[in-house]
Amino acid sequence: MSDLPGAEKDWSWQAVKVFTVLVYIFMFAPILVVVILSFNDSQFGGFPMTGFSLRWYSKLMENEAVIRAFKTSLWVALITAVVCTVLGIMGAMALVRYDFPGKQFINTLLIAPALVPETVLGVGLLLLMRWAQQPRTLVLLVLGHIMLALPYVILVVQSRLVGIRKVYEEAALSLGANRFHTFREITLPLLMPAVIASLLLVFTISFDNVTASLFWRPSGVETMPTQILSMLKVSISPEINALGALMILLTVGVPLIGGGLARYLARGIR
Repeated sequence: MSDLPGAEKDWSWQAVKVFTVLVYIFMFAPILVVVILSFNDSQFGGFPMTGFSLRWYSKLMENEAVIRAFKTSLWVALITAVVCTVLGIMGAMALVRYDFPGKQFINTLLIAPALVPETVLGVGLLLLMRWAQQPRTLVLLVLGHIMLALPYVILVVQSRLVGIRKVYEEAALSLGANRFHTFREITLPLLMPAVIASLLLVFTISFDNVTASLFWRPSGVETMPTQILSMLKVSISPEINALGALMILLTVGVPLIGGGLARYLARGIR
C-alpha cells in the first residue's frame, strides 16, 4: 500500500470503507426489520406496513407461555450471574495473587468452556446425563449456564486485578487489617468496575443462551430463546417480531449499561 500513488491509496481506502458499511448493513438490517415489523398493524408480517400499532406487544403480554418462559430465563440468568460473579472473583484472586501447584492447569480448565463450541458441550453433557441416568432438571440447567459463563467472569476480573498493585493490600495488612477486611475495603472497591461488567455480561449470556438451554432444559420447561423457536415452528406470528424486539433491547441494552457503568466507576476510582 505504501508504494501506491496517492489517488490509488484514496480509492483503496474508500473501497474498504464502503465494504465495511455493506457488511454492517448485512449484519444489522434483519434486526432493524424485526423491530420495524413489530409495530406493523397487519397480522401478516411484511412490507408495505398497513399502519403503526402496539397491539402485538399488548398481545404478547397476555401470552402465558411467553410470560412463563420469561420468568424462567430471568431467574436462571440472575442465579447464574450472581454465582458466576462470586466464583469468578474467588478464582481470579487465587490465579493472580497466589502461586500453587497446578495453577496453569486449573486456569486452562476454567477457561476451556469458552473455547469449546456450545453445541459440543451441550451434546457431551446431555450424553453424560443419559449415561448416568440423570433426568434433566432446572438445577442442572443452571449449573450448565454457570459452566458456560464462568470463564468470562474470570477473564474480565483477571484483566482488572492485574492492574491493581498488590502494595495496596500489603499496606492494609501491615496496618492490622485481616485478609477479609483488606479484600472488602481495598480490593473489592477497586475491582467494582469489572464486577459490575461481569455481572451484566453473564446475565446477558445466560438469558440469551439457545444451544445449552435447548439440550439441558427439563421437559415442559421453556426459556425465552427456546420459546421463540417453538413459536417459529408453528407459524411466523407478529408476536414473534415483538418478542424479538424486546429480546434485542434487553440483550443489547444490558451490556451497554454495564460498559457505561464500569467506565464511570473506573473514572471515579482513578
